[in-house]
Amino acid sequence: MNAADFKLTGMADATHDNEIHPARSLSPTLSRVAGEGTNDRCASFTLTRNAAGRLVLTTANGEIHQDIVPVRAFPISAPADGLSLLGEDGHELAWIDNLSSLPEEARTLVEAELAPREFMPEIRRINRVSSFATPSIWQVKTHRGDTELLLKAEDHIRRLTHATLLITDGHGVSFLIRDIDALDGHSRRLLDRFL
Repeated sequence: MNAADFKLTGMADATHDNEIHPARSLSPTLSRVAGEGTNDRCASFTLTRNAAGRLVLTTANGEIHQDIVPVRAFPISAPADGLSLLGEDGHELAWIDNLSSLPEEARTLVEAELAPREFMPEIRRINRVSSFATPSIWQVKTHRGDTELLLKAEDHIRRLTHATLLITDGHGVSFLIRDIDALDGHSRRLLDRFL
């Protein structure tokens, strides 16, 4: 059995070979993915930080997995749903259906680990652009305050949905426009010149 055979579930124990019953406690558990040879009992785990500040996953049987990296399956459209915990080798150790299913301590650790990796300011207003040709410096207002971004090429504006745009600036920072229809008229006129 390897770590990839496990996924996070809300189950606490298995009473028969392939039968899993609802949890009697709120602690997250690792259970083997249903399939051939599934007769292992579920094992609870804990998430902690080591001395270097990295996440550590410890199973009930004492297995320690260092340098755990949480990765969202859908960071923009469904940030709370579908989260994978990857080991240092990049293989999935656990799958979390919904972040809110974790106990508060574990959820806080996971969210703190995700925050710096998912830095993505959300543009609320485009105040001005230096030119309508690229490269162009945009002065924008985001949910984190006013800033500038360098748009090197028009193809650095990527449409995710009909109303959602992802703009990558010249420094590699991704800016999100969640809903172009919610922008004010001035911002829309400036943005339309680049679309």
